[in-house]
Amino acid sequence: MGGHETNYVQKALEDNWVSTTGPNIAGFEHDICQHTNARHAVALSSGTAAIHLALRLLGVKQGDEVLCSNFTFVASANPILYLGATPVFVESEKETWNMCPEALHEAIAARLKQGKRPAALVLVHLYGMPAKLKELMAMAEEYGIPVVEDAADALGSRYGGHQVGTFGRIGIFSFNGNKIITTSGGGALITADAQLDEQARHLSSQAKDAAPYYQHSQMGYNYRLSNVSAGIGRGQIEVLEKRIKQRREVYNYYKEQLQHIEGIEFLPEPKGFFANRWLSTLLLPRQLDPVAVCKALEEENIEARPLWKPMHLQPLFAQAPYYGNNLSSELFARGLCLPSSSNLSDEELDKVVKHLKKVLEPAAI
Repeated sequence: MGGHETNYVQKALEDNWVSTTGPNIAGFEHDICQHTNARHAVALSSGTAAIHLALRLLGVKQGDEVLCSNFTFVASANPILYLGATPVFVESEKETWNMCPEALHEAIAARLKQGKRPAALVLVHLYGMPAKLKELMAMAEEYGIPVVEDAADALGSRYGGHQVGTFGRIGIFSFNGNKIITTSGGGALITADAQLDEQARHLSSQAKDAAPYYQHSQMGYNYRLSNVSAGIGRGQIEVLEKRIKQRREVYNYYKEQLQHIEGIEFLPEPKGFFANRWLSTLLLPRQLDPVAVCKALEEENIEARPLWKPMHLQPLFAQAPYYGNNLSSELFARGLCLPSSSNLSDEELDKVVKHLKKVLEPAAI
């Protein structure tokens, strides 16, 4: 916590704004716009809700197909199922671990050949690393496919100096408890389109008609963030740049301490990319199993995790179309997420490196 969260929360309690309306919500939405240069922001209950709402706003319906990054958390893809649509998974490329432009072209061409025009594209900025937006957005524009940028991990990450999430028709952020800033649970939808903003507010508040009683002509959702949670977010966003600096320092420390070990690989930033380094990740030597490494660290009370298991390998999506060269399977087989919290002490970082070296250095001999 940055310190000012309690001021905003206390004010909400004193003024009895314990609801999904109130000054903190409007203030937090304004803060999000200020920090991202988005024209409109709608504070919501989660990043997943924001993706669901975004796809609904873009007209995705039952029977449609939606292109989606393959190497991601399941929350990127589940909202496609909520709407009765089918995800079409697109593989990653090596430079950012995000969606590969060549694989996207292959996927679009193949679906069009079968007479199935994708209704939308969910593009993820994984672990806070921006995707190759120039190439991907150009392709989406060429084929008239609206883009939802899943920037759940990437608040503060920039591509060509601009905040990711602001390139597509709609962008989304997550403020879950493990994100770079948090509202305890929450998310946001951003857009430059005033009409989409208005529709998002309407649908996220149960789609109540403008009538003197409760009348509903559309199905809506209870997706608004609470005024109390938004107060936490207002205090958190004040220290966003500090948190980004801290996360990047954690990543740089790991890289400095571990990059000399044979077989270790880190993901650098391509020119013009700025990653918030929400999570510090690396690829292990090929002979090591990430799950075994995690268990060895757990014995020292250090939590680490494998990278995301790709969507095309998930039992839930076994029947979904997939396009690419299986790169994410290799990343999953070798990848590790290290402790990345903004408040890690020097002693804790030293402990992680010390015990990780015990596992890695014998394997490199």
